[in-house]
Amino acid sequence: MNKSRRDGASSPANGRQGNDWDTRRKRKIADITQALSVSPVDVAALRRMAISEGGLLTDEIRCQVWPRLLNVPPHVLEQEPGMPDEQREGLQEELIDIILVVLKRNPQLHYYQGYHDIVVTFLLVLGERLATALVEKLSTHHLRDFMDPTMDNTKHILNYLMPIIERVNPEVHDFMQQAEVGTVFALSWLITWFGHVLSDFRMLSGCMTSSWPATH
Repeated sequence: MNKSRRDGASSPANGRQGNDWDTRRKRKIADITQALSVSPVDVAALRRMAISEGGLLTDEIRCQVWPRLLNVPPHVLEQEPGMPDEQREGLQEELIDIILVVLKRNPQLHYYQGYHDIVVTFLLVLGERLATALVEKLSTHHLRDFMDPTMDNTKHILNYLMPIIERVNPEVHDFMQQAEVGTVFALSWLITWFGHVLSDFRMLSGCMTSSWPATH
């Protein structure tokens, strides 16, 4: 075997693939910039790019796009996003502060186990100030059914799981029905946006945020 192959050297084909991705990545950044620069912002284009290959690519871009997808007021966007390194030791306190602010402003909402898994993603990407605004919007729209006093609405949403599985893979559906596994196994996936089982939580949060119409 050729030594360069044993050592994992890149083949010309791999090099071409890397160059192709670099080209697509630069093009995507340009398209996102264009969608953000028009007035009004092209939310439909941003939503498509958030769920396409590579997602929104960087946290810097996510800081600009996620608020637009959720129609956060412009005066909030003017605040400085991001979390300085010296504040990272206080992450737990900031996380608690965001949750308490949202619940205090919206007494109809109820905390549920797993809510913090979603909140912390936005805190890490956006910083406390901007994350608070986006999490409040998410909590009153995207996550609203999970924040009722009971789990009735959440259980109702889980009822859609088996029909979806049946459509995608009837064999798996039939096996699960025979095994009587129910749908509770998928509860944590739903209410944490798969935060415990998938590693690319930033791209996933972008996909989830893009999956609903912009709220007003």
